[in-house]
Amino acid sequence: MSTNGSSVGQLLWQAPVCAGWKQDLEGALYHLANCFLLLGFMGGSGVYGCFYLFGFLGTGYLCCVLWGWFHACGLDVVLWSFLLTTACVLQLAHLVYRLREDTLPEEFELLYKTLCLPLQVPLQTYKEIVHCCEGQVLTLAAEQTYAVEGETPINRLSLLLSGRVRVSQDGQFLHYIFPYQFMDSPEWESLQPSEEGVFQVTLTAETACSYISWPRKSLHLLLAKERYISRLFSALLGYDISEKLYALNDKLFAKFGLRFDIRLPSLYHVLGPAAPETGAESEKDDEEVHEPAVSPPQAMPTSVQHTPPCSPPPAATDPPAPPSWARMSRPDSSVLGGFCLTRSSLHSVPVKSLSPTM
Repeated sequence: MSTNGSSVGQLLWQAPVCAGWKQDLEGALYHLANCFLLLGFMGGSGVYGCFYLFGFLGTGYLCCVLWGWFHACGLDVVLWSFLLTTACVLQLAHLVYRLREDTLPEEFELLYKTLCLPLQVPLQTYKEIVHCCEGQVLTLAAEQTYAVEGETPINRLSLLLSGRVRVSQDGQFLHYIFPYQFMDSPEWESLQPSEEGVFQVTLTAETACSYISWPRKSLHLLLAKERYISRLFSALLGYDISEKLYALNDKLFAKFGLRFDIRLPSLYHVLGPAAPETGAESEKDDEEVHEPAVSPPQAMPTSVQHTPPCSPPPAATDPPAPPSWARMSRPDSSVLGGFCLTRSSLHSVPVKSLSPTM
């Protein structure tokens, strides 16, 4: 052990055993190789930092190969430099493959930047969402229907990417759907995972449209598996439904100038086609309600009292007439706005629950 230690010490601390130093310097390839190696080791982290690192290292080792072949004339120098160059090239090829694998189609890339990036959704999570819809972009021609009222089953959830879709019911316009809005969010929220139903509105493309669609069963499985994605969709769907309600409040009016505040087919039938019958029924109800308001005639006393002749009897006063009642045959927006909506009440609310309480 002592002999080995002394030999190592001699190699470290004694003068080099070179017989003589070369007077001339190495060629330009040698210095160029070291410059590239220096720049390569200054690379950063991340995918593009690795591109920078292995790009300069590969170039530097390639210069070492040329230097060993033309100037050093050493087989070992050439072989080691060639192996290191090959390793850098293979690493660059792997990085290019990863970039191509991570690259999304243009439509999904724009969707991520518009809808998910502001919410700081991780890219890997977004890829799971895209994978659920199989990465397919569907199209609709102008005046082609996406769903027909009372016929199309609710078996998917779709998001509009481009174009404009018109929503109507019984031929009456309700509102528009614009890009990056869900096409059937009220229908999706109105049903539980185990329930089935059909559309109560008709969706027609006004222009050429493109959209993505998630199958109902596959999306429910994904939401049950990933809690973060479930919360994300809950927030996006809630915001989308509120936007549709505001659109209805701004654009949809009843026959007599009253605003619709909610997207309810039962309310539509109350304010729309069945207006005369509803008006007659409400008029009867009002009369029945206000009949007890009329005070009954007072009973006349049985005994007759004689009054002095000088003082005439007071004029008989009629019972007070009931106050004039301005009957409203239809609830206005302030009354409708006070009702609370639940997940299942978007398309099924009893008509009686919409009548204002006095």
